This record gives sequence, C-alpha cells and structure tokens, in this order.
Amino acid sequence: MAKRRVVIVGAGGRDLHNFNMVFKNNPEIEVVAFLFTQIPGVEFRRCPSVFAGENYPNGIPIYPIDMLPNVVKFFGVDEVVLSLSDLMYDELGKLLSYILSTGCSFRILGFRETMLDSVKPVLAVTATKTGAGKSTVSRVFVKELVGRGLKVAVVRHPMVYGDIEQNLVQVFRSLDDLDRYRLTVEEREEYEPHLELGAVVLAGIDYRKVLVEAEKVGNVILWDGGNNDWPFFRPWYWVTVTDATRPGIEVKAFPGEVNLRLADTVIITKVGSAKQEDIEKIINNIKIVNPSAKIVKADMEVKIDKPNLVAGKRVVVVEDAPTVTHGGSQYGAGYVAAKKYGAEVVDPKKYAVGVIKKIYEDYPHIGPVVPSLGYTEKQLKDLETTINNIDADVVILATPAKIEKLIKINKPIVRVSWELTIIEGPSIKDLVDEFLSRKEPKTI
Repeated sequence: MAKRRVVIVGAGGRDLHNFNMVFKNNPEIEVVAFLFTQIPGVEFRRCPSVFAGENYPNGIPIYPIDMLPNVVKFFGVDEVVLSLSDLMYDELGKLLSYILSTGCSFRILGFRETMLDSVKPVLAVTATKTGAGKSTVSRVFVKELVGRGLKVAVVRHPMVYGDIEQNLVQVFRSLDDLDRYRLTVEEREEYEPHLELGAVVLAGIDYRKVLVEAEKVGNVILWDGGNNDWPFFRPWYWVTVTDATRPGIEVKAFPGEVNLRLADTVIITKVGSAKQEDIEKIINNIKIVNPSAKIVKADMEVKIDKPNLVAGKRVVVVEDAPTVTHGGSQYGAGYVAAKKYGAEVVDPKKYAVGVIKKIYEDYPHIGPVVPSLGYTEKQLKDLETTINNIDADVVILATPAKIEKLIKINKPIVRVSWELTIIEGPSIKDLVDEFLSRKEPKTI
C-alpha cells in the first residue's frame, strides 16, 4: 500500500517536534517536506537524516510556505499538518483556505500525540500572544525557584536557526556556553537572563533527548514556551500570560486560547497601562472559557539603566523582533521607556537596509522601532548598518540580548528591562507553593 504523503507547515519548532513524536517511525506515512514561515532566511535546507531517522536517509527538504502549491504538485501530497503558533483566527482561516485550495486534507495534532511526560515536576509558562510579557513572568518564577535552593532546568521552545545536526540537544550552564553555538539574537534574548539568574537552560531539536538531559540537571523543569505555543512537556502546573493592553486577543489567537483554557493561573500583565473596562473584558473572557483558573493582575514597570543619557535626546529604539513582527505589536518596552524618560524617538524606516527594510514591508504595522533581527550573519550586518545609519544620539536596547557583542554600534547604549509587580491575586510565592505541592501532572 502506498504511503500517505505529508507536508508539515511550521517555523522550525513545533513542526520538528511533531515530526519526531508522530511521523518519524510511522511506516504508513512519508513526510516529503517541511514548509517554514515567519522566520526569514532559514529555508532551502535539509532536515538531516541524523534527526529524521533511517526512513529518511537523504533527510527532508525545507521550503518556504509560498511554495506549497508547487510542493503539493511535485510530491503528490495528500495531507498538510499545521504545526505553527502565533496566528490570529483570521490568519488561521486564510492559511486553512490556502492549504485546502491545493486539494490536500488538513490536520492539527493535539496534546495526546505530542506531549512528553517527565519524572520531574514541570511548571509551564505560556502566553496568549507574543509580546504579552511571558519571558518576564518566566524569569520571576525562575528567580523564586532558584531562591529556594532548587536546581532549575529551563527548557526553551526550539529555534532551528543554526546547524540542525549539531543542535539536537543544547545545554547552557553559563554565559560562556552561549559561544559554543552560533546563536541568533532571538536565542540570546531568551537564554541570557535565565543563566544570569542561576538556572541551566536547555533547547535543541530532539525534545525526547532534551527532556532526559533536563531531568538530569534539574530538581524542577520550567517550560518557557515560545510564541503562544502549548508545552511539549505535560505540565504539573500551567501558567498563561495575557496582555491587558490588547483586550480580546486572549480569545482570538491560536493556539493562545488553548493555553488560556488549560491554565491553572492566568496572569494579566500591563494593567497599569490599560483601561479598566478592557481589564474587566479580559477577566470576563477568562471566566467564560476557564472558570476555575486563578486570575492575577500584574503591572510591568519599564526601567532604563542610564536615564540621564536619554532625557531630551534623539534616540533609536531596538525592540525584540518577535514582539513586533509575528507578535503583532507596534512597539515594545523600548518605545515605552523612551516616552517615559522624555526622549524623542527617531523613525528608523528611511534608514533601513536589507532584511530590516524588507521586514517593514512585510509587517507594515511596526511603529518607529528597529526589530532586533539577526538570524544570519547577513541579517546582523543589516541590523548594524541600519542602527548606525540613523541620525540619533543614543540607542535604546529593549532586547535582553547583549547584541553589542555581535555588532558594532556607533552610539551610546542604554538598556531597558521590565519589572513585574503583582497588583491583585496570588503572589508568585503562592503560585510556586501550589506548583510544588502537586504530586502528578495535569490531566489533559
């Protein structure tokens, strides 16, 4: 009997995990290609056989999503499996129509097929949409857990930007370990703060093996999810973060609403910047889809390390790329900080070159900020040239990554950080107490 031919659509994360969990050793299915979207410059490669397995001695090709009709025709594809996060429902609908118009069937894999169980307690921190403040919340939990003397293994969502064969399992115990891999700016943004807090960070491609390593190094595992994807590991306790300044998004994004429905606790961030009626709308939406969830109201205060360099100055703001690209925000912490400290923000768009210029064309909603794009050497060079071209006095870096180590910036630099404050509801200590009291994973 002929094998069923499948294409997996993703962005170099969930797609590879789903392949590993469901399709890799399935004798009835042949995955003929991965189709990547969201991340520029990572297509036209092969997923190597060392990961794909003995059924794929030549590996599996990776193409961009806009080649779907050609791939379907050339390979005779029967089914397209969506393994992608951070989609608004209208985007999901358009993608579904695009896929079905090729004549293929459509599938999304669920929890039972794709979650791994750990012998160590797992605390999952997820979001309803990129830019909600998930990373800040994750760090607060790590700080609390480390402060109790626990060894914390932070497992990050995969980011397949480098050599897939060399990055099946990555373990980072110190900042020096970051130099062992050719990490992108986005990876450094997520890993560096956890390492500075004293946690061990793990990532990679093969999350069966990543889990084994995480269990070796941690008393507890914190799943620090990427975008608004759900966890690869079955949580013992599940926290979902949503954004008070974007009311309604918590029930309009995929798979963010899934995270909302399954959370033990929902943390509403940025309440100090939101209207009261918007906060009440979010609370009402939470109660409708997940009436048993605890609700925490929190504010996120933005701070600059050298405020005296900013007041009254012309500044260029560099934001973390995912927040302002597929995250859908016009700006992030950097722009908020610039306004708070009395700076004049210079619109960078007319100075942009290369991939930065193209990003503004692909994501026209982006405000007067520079996305910290740096997935390849060429993109880092475009980022450097764009920043240095801008007629400004100071660069405000709102990315947690120390990108000044990767590119040469010709202006003084100030750094931005968020500080989480609980306004109403259980404290972080209370939530960690509840997590540590659990004796088994959630039933999903």
